[in-house]
Amino acid sequence: MIIELCLNECFYAWKGGKAWLNNKIIEVSNIPVLAESLLATGFPYCEFSRLEEYISLFTYLMEESHGLRRLGSAAVDLAYVACGRFEGFFEYGLNPWDVAAGKIIIEEAGGRVTDFSGKNNSLFGEEIVATNKLIYNEFQKVVEKFML
Repeated sequence: MIIELCLNECFYAWKGGKAWLNNKIIEVSNIPVLAESLLATGFPYCEFSRLEEYISLFTYLMEESHGLRRLGSAAVDLAYVACGRFEGFFEYGLNPWDVAAGKIIIEEAGGRVTDFSGKNNSLFGEEIVATNKLIYNEFQKVVEKFML
């Protein structure tokens, strides 16, 4: 469960039970390409070993997408991907408690969640790529190119 107190929103899901926002079923967006996508990310705050790569990726995405946003909470960013407000999210340096709820909510909303290399290690791998399924391949390849 992810609660966005300022907007009185409660996002939740369970395996096989769809994704929900305040008792209404939600789905990821149907935007098909990165160029038309609004993306979200987080900024490194204590682990700066990949900062140069991150800034290069950030620059690329600012130029090649509809925009890049930073709200301040990975959990809320993931919930916003699940309900179609963002098409994708990426970040590194995260903990399982930052992404666990968002991962299942996105998957139940029809999206895809992996680590930067496309493997299923987003929960414990300290990095995440989360998208609607339509931009996943394009977005994940871009993140992988810059971050691995």
